[in-house]
Amino acid sequence: MTWIKTFPVTATEELQQAFSRQRTMYPIEYATPVPAVPEDPASGIVASHSLIPDALYHAFATFGVLMSPDLPLERRQHEMIATLVSETNRCRY
Repeated sequence: MTWIKTFPVTATEELQQAFSRQRTMYPIEYATPVPAVPEDPASGIVASHSLIPDALYHAFATFGVLMSPDLPLERRQHEMIATLVSETNRCRY
């Protein structure tokens, strides 16, 4: 497995803001951490973007925008699409 240097969310003000801004776009259910997730809220795939805060924001804000309740699909349809895309891409997250 490849090792990628990462920073904790609190490393810089810019990183904290990028993380916070993209998280505000996510559905409220995403705010509750899963027990298996480490203490750092930006672990795993999010942490891999911590070296470039702008990339972190734009990469993960895209998902937040696509899950917007203002779009014509129902929430369950958005989740189904996201799940199918992840499965197609063989992503585990």
